[in-house]
Amino acid sequence: MSADLELRFLPDSQLTEVMRLRVQSLQQRGQRRQDGERLLRPNEAVYRLDFSQQALRFSHWTVRLARPGRLTVTATSQLWTPDLTHLMTRQLLEPAGVFWRAPGDGGDAPAQCYEADAHEFGERIGELAKVRKVMYFLFAFADGCSPDTIDCSITFTADC
Repeated sequence: MSADLELRFLPDSQLTEVMRLRVQSLQQRGQRRQDGERLLRPNEAVYRLDFSQQALRFSHWTVRLARPGRLTVTATSQLWTPDLTHLMTRQLLEPAGVFWRAPGDGGDAPAQCYEADAHEFGERIGELAKVRKVMYFLFAFADGCSPDTIDCSITFTADC
């Protein structure tokens, strides 16, 4: 038997703040990032996905953008422990999920995306869910998109 399980991406404001403080600290001290370190950009925030079940098959994305803009969702690998280590560029997974709404799209139009990349990305998240209870993501907001204008979730089929 299987059932649909919709998981919402939750903003991790505490971790986002820690990563912003890292950037600020480096700037204040006039230091450079570690070789390969990935610093948080001003238009990015950290989100998390908590897995209540491990046996998941990707079904679909639900991304709503309240107004025109672009959202890029990049997953971090299972090796990153945000409380202990800095995020390294090699820990970012490909492909990223890119979702957008063009200025001419109607208010209730679904977000557009690169279908093949979004599908592969969803499948990779489902694979990582088999060995993880939580996963972290970088959300990059562009072209008028912001944390207040998005609603993002991913739906899996859970094997019961």
